[in-house]
Amino acid sequence: MESKYYDGTKLLSMNDINGNKPEIYMCTTNRTGGKTTYFGRLCVNRFMNKGEKFALIYRYNYELDDCAEKFYKDIGKLFFPNTTMTSKRRASGIFHELFINDKSCGYAISLNSADQLKKYSHLFSDVMRMIFDEFQSETNHYCSDEIRKFLSIHTSVARGNGEQIRYVPVYMLSNPVSIINPYYTEMDISSRLDDKTKFLKGNGFVLEQGYVESASLAQKESGVNKAFSKNEYVAYSSESVYLNDNKAFIEKPENCASKYLATIRYKNSDYAIREYKELGILYCDDHADRTFPTRISVTTEDHNINYVMLKNNDFFISNLRFFFEHGAFRFKDLKSKEALLKCISY
Repeated sequence: MESKYYDGTKLLSMNDINGNKPEIYMCTTNRTGGKTTYFGRLCVNRFMNKGEKFALIYRYNYELDDCAEKFYKDIGKLFFPNTTMTSKRRASGIFHELFINDKSCGYAISLNSADQLKKYSHLFSDVMRMIFDEFQSETNHYCSDEIRKFLSIHTSVARGNGEQIRYVPVYMLSNPVSIINPYYTEMDISSRLDDKTKFLKGNGFVLEQGYVESASLAQKESGVNKAFSKNEYVAYSSESVYLNDNKAFIEKPENCASKYLATIRYKNSDYAIREYKELGILYCDDHADRTFPTRISVTTEDHNINYVMLKNNDFFISNLRFFFEHGAFRFKDLKSKEALLKCISY
């Protein structure tokens, strides 16, 4: 009989694409599927049975203040009765130390404190595994330079015990918010993932895209969700639909002449905008003409001598926005769509 809740046994047994033991385990399921409970219980069990400490990763420092309550409230009641978790601020609140029944079991740290945490890396040498819950932000609100901060955190934790770098697995958990989130984009997952993918192997990581039917049914039976059944958030919450990814207009015009309008640069990549006058649409893809004179930098990080800033192209961008708002844009893929959306949201 299939379990009502998530079980990570298969994911944890997998090797990466090179046949090696992965250090990043990524898991996305619909909400209330049980993934957070599963990996939280695993970490506490390893501490109870083997004394192995763990670390909880949050995005912002203010999230640390109630971390013990957030993490332990459910799993404590379900699996570890007669125990309590508390936390104590350390280093003026830069990180928290976690305790179960007054015995130190690990730490809670934030990505935004990555640079300050470097000097305390020796304290984390007994951390054996980490959990990063909600690595995809529902509001698309990430730290500046988040990937670098994530890597810095892992490096700080994985040093020590006489080794330059230790094996410290990270369990990255999330609801399926966007397939162009910073982690999927950086790890080249975005272009490989579709709604039929169950497991995906990469260099140093494995990913599970799960769906827990019992959780979906329970979500749909909620009176509030019934009342708002047409809202996209309900579909995301119950069905594992990517909240921020509208795949409408991902299609390529066929057998029509086009006129090249501009090159836009976003995240160090160039994208082309073409007009298909016969169809009455504009099209964006990554086959850019780098010799074309009209070049627009979407972000200041991408700005260089060959690209003019957005403010010098207000009229042109207003026209792009008009086409998009009237359903007259098509895109090669979601990356092209993201680049255009960033451009017209300026």
